[in-house]
Amino acid sequence: MTLYTPLPVRQRLVAYCAWLLTAALLGGCSALAPSNKAQPQFYTLGPAPGGSEQNAPRSVPPNAPAPTLLVLAPGAAAGFDSQRIIYIRQDHRIEYFAHNEWVDTPSRMLQGLLVEAMARSGVFSAVSPASGAAGGDIRLDTAIVRLQHEFQTQPSQVRFTLRATLVEDRSRRVLAWREFDTVVPAASDDPYGGVTAASAAVQTTLQQLAAFSSKALANWTPTR
Repeated sequence: MTLYTPLPVRQRLVAYCAWLLTAALLGGCSALAPSNKAQPQFYTLGPAPGGSEQNAPRSVPPNAPAPTLLVLAPGAAAGFDSQRIIYIRQDHRIEYFAHNEWVDTPSRMLQGLLVEAMARSGVFSAVSPASGAAGGDIRLDTAIVRLQHEFQTQPSQVRFTLRATLVEDRSRRVLAWREFDTVVPAASDDPYGGVTAASAAVQTTLQQLAAFSSKALANWTPTR
């Protein structure tokens, strides 16, 4: 029969300290090890670097003073004012890609793109984002109705719908309005394929909007 002889107190203390040191080292190693958790990917909404850009034809009479334009901050329909990238597999059901987001909401990214596109059109003498103190001849009011990657078709496609209204700033008179609906096939059925198609859809819509504005203001004269 073997009797259990307890270790002296000092030896037990040394063994306990050694155990704590080993646990700390193992914990440190696991903290430094690369995480398997997927990192989020962020995307911008705009033309690809080096992409071609077209100007809308100038329809304003050359002897008429070119109006100035204020571009209001775009609005967005419910569910579409988010950094999350939306895709659709069934009608009326919105889903979001995991670990993939816009760098900002599409509506906030769109304002700068609108200013650039309208400035390139040659229709206006000056184009600027609207602020509390700024004034102008014409106001551009827009709202994103939808921006979604649709998987009900093969290949999948991105649909961008934008509602635009041109308003004379002084009189608050609506000069013209239109809803643009642009569909672009996606090169691949993944978030990046959707992002590139979305950017192409936005650029196409901006060109259509510039041409529409040029035609709408062809016979415009300021209200006295």
